[in-house]
Amino acid sequence: MPQISNDNSKIVLFADDTSIIITNPNPLNFEKRVNKIIQDINEWFNRNLLSLNLDKTHFIHFVTKNSSSIDFNIIHGNKKIANVYNTTFLGLTLDNTLSWRIHIDTIIPKLSSASFAFSSLDLLKMVYYSYFHSIMTYGLIFWGNSHHSNIIFRLQKELLESF
Repeated sequence: MPQISNDNSKIVLFADDTSIIITNPNPLNFEKRVNKIIQDINEWFNRNLLSLNLDKTHFIHFVTKNSSSIDFNIIHGNKKIANVYNTTFLGLTLDNTLSWRIHIDTIIPKLSSASFAFSSLDLLKMVYYSYFHSIMTYGLIFWGNSHHSNIIFRLQKELLESF
């Protein structure tokens, strides 16, 4: 991969997915830097007989509650790269405010269906730890402190009280 890492950007690789984290407090510099990195990556791909799938390429601009989203024009060739408000990254649904609401809403139906799969105490424990507990604890360190997580913990409490 091209060397793009500096104080404001870093490449993160996992399996066949590549993510680039870019930070810059100045919106104009940020936009220029992102466009330059996209150009550099695409050139690297071309030199290595690979292609960048721009239909699967998007970016997410993280904002705080006190800031507003800025409309960036991230363009490669004649194609604008989509700005999304949420994306799935390694099985976690990230939203641009890191509220975790969408992720929690996504796992609630899975956890609810696991709750109805129990008939005996032994089966209950086995299914709980193999299905419910594994879904609930995946990424918990990231989303567990969100005020939206109370729904998940109430569902867990109800389930554990049935033991």
